[in-house]
Formats: sequence, structure tokens, C-alpha cells
Amino acid sequence: MQPVTHNTIQLKKMNVELVKHVLKAQGIGTKASIANLTRLSVATCGTILNELVAVGEVIELESDGPSGGRPAKQYKYNADFGCVVCLLVKTEGGIHSISYSIVNLIGETVKETTIELQHIDVDVIDGLIEKLVGENGNVQAIGIGIPGVVHRGVIGVCDVPDLAGKPVGPYFEEKYEVSVTIENDMNMTVYGFYHLQNFEEEKTFAVVTFPKNHFPGAGFIVDGHILSGNTKFGGEVSFLPFGMTREEQLRQLHTNEGFVRLAVNTLTSIIAIINPVTIAITGELPRETQLDELYRGCIKDIPEEHMPQLFIQNDTYREYMKGMVTATLESLTYRLQVIERR
Repeated sequence: MQPVTHNTIQLKKMNVELVKHVLKAQGIGTKASIANLTRLSVATCGTILNELVAVGEVIELESDGPSGGRPAKQYKYNADFGCVVCLLVKTEGGIHSISYSIVNLIGETVKETTIELQHIDVDVIDGLIEKLVGENGNVQAIGIGIPGVVHRGVIGVCDVPDLAGKPVGPYFEEKYEVSVTIENDMNMTVYGFYHLQNFEEEKTFAVVTFPKNHFPGAGFIVDGHILSGNTKFGGEVSFLPFGMTREEQLRQLHTNEGFVRLAVNTLTSIIAIINPVTIAITGELPRETQLDELYRGCIKDIPEEHMPQLFIQNDTYREYMKGMVTATLESLTYRLQVIERR
């Protein structure tokens, strides 16, 4: 890969992101404090802040300093300058639903609800987005979580048949003229779990789900980064070589003995390949009483010193939405990876 050349426009965009990031994290800052944290000059910070104040993305506060001398101006990021719309498409136990959140630009939830539907297709999702964009001012990005494979905005294998094969991402980007992030539900769930753990250093973490009446799936964070694979097929653990048809696999998952056996095979495969610190076991099928049996089944093949922490959490709505919101907000930031010569 060729090294990235920093031109003036790219450098300016990165500096603006630095200033916004510091203001979002600190709450309130002065030019001097922001310059200190970003390592930019006070003059550069001043220019950026003036531009952000002019468009309304940053608010200049009343000066609050000592009576002697001229107090430094203070600045605050305007969280309500815009918002993002995040939708989670789900189909579990024969129930179709879309959960959505309206989130401001510092990640605070403005509105959140779930609606049940008779069926879900592109038109249903489009109608809901159109309604939410109309009701909320300055929507800057849209995020959609899908129970299936997504590659470059096109949905592949999916638990919602009417979405399979549809180029949803390009369609919505052209219609709404905003950044659209469409991601696999397990990738977003593991991303949410990871961010809620507040690890002090980058870790490897996995989530595997066993939903009722659907095939299992998994999501992986490896050294702090989502592992999705070349065509975003990573995590489709139902395609592991279990030595049976997919129909038989689904049948066995709904029996206690079959579930434990297939779950152990799945967990040991994940442990042997990515060696995670923790695996969250989710979905409607796992039961807390099975946890010891799953652990014992894994250590028949995995040396115990390499075993991750295992825990069962059936409801992962909070983690799923956290991951989707985080990824959607990240789509608004300008990021440029610098490749150093070695």
C-alpha cells in the first residue's frame, strides 16, 4: 500500500475532527485548553472554532473568568446541531420488528421505540426512514442493522427474505443524500458489547447468538477492530462443517442435547481461531443452567489456560443499539489512516 500524502484539505479536515472530538469529550473548553489537548496551535484552534460557531455546530458561551483582565472565551459543542437515525431490523420467533433511535451528535438518545410489523421489506424501511427524517431536523446519517450478510450496502443471505439481494445502501444514500451505514446485526452487537466494556487496551472479544427458529451467527472484535472478512461473511458460524444438513442443524439446536453439542463445537472453533478474552452467548435458546456444561464441553479440546470467560445474556438490545449508534456517528467523522514507511 502506498503511503498517504497529507494535502492541505485532508489536514484541515483532520484538525477539525480533533477539535470537535475534544469539545465533545470535555464538554466546555477554551482555545488554549483545546490547543493543549489537540497539540494544535492556539491560532489554528481559533480559526476552526470560529468556523464551527458560524455554522452553529459549536456554541460560544458567555465568558466566565476573573474580574481582572479579559476572560478567555469558552466553547461548547452543540449536540443538537443535527442527529442520526438508527434502525434495528429483527425477526425472532415469528415476530417482525424495527426498533429505532433518534440520537444527537454526542450520542444522547432523543427518542427510542420499537414497532411490530406484519412483514418487512425495503418499502417498509423506506417509509419509516422518510417519516423520521421528516420529523427530525438536520438528520446527518442513517444506520441500519440487518440480520444477514451485508457487503458494500447490498444485502446477501438474510433472515428477512424480502431484503435479500437488495442494494439498500446505495438506494438510501441517493434518496436521502446522507451517509448510510448498513451492518450485520452480530457485528453491531459485538461492537456495542466491546464499547460498553470500557477496556483500557485493545482486546479480542466475541458474541455468538442462538436465536429461535433461525441459524446461529457470531460477531468478532480482534485487537479492537471488527472482523467481518473479505465479503463480510465472517461470523456465519452456521456454515461450520457440523457433518449434517442445515435443516438437521436447525432441528438439533432446538433440543437440549443437540444445542449443547453444536454450541460447544461453535465455541471451540471460535476460541481456537481468535482466542478471545470473553465470549457472550446470546439469543433465545441458551439457558443459564447450560453454562457449566458448555464450559466443560469446551475444555475437552481447549487447554483451560486458553479458555475465555463465558457468559449468557439473552437480551442484547442495549448492546446492539449501542454498536449501531457508535458506527453511525463514526461515519460522520473524517478519518485518514497514515501508513508509515518501515
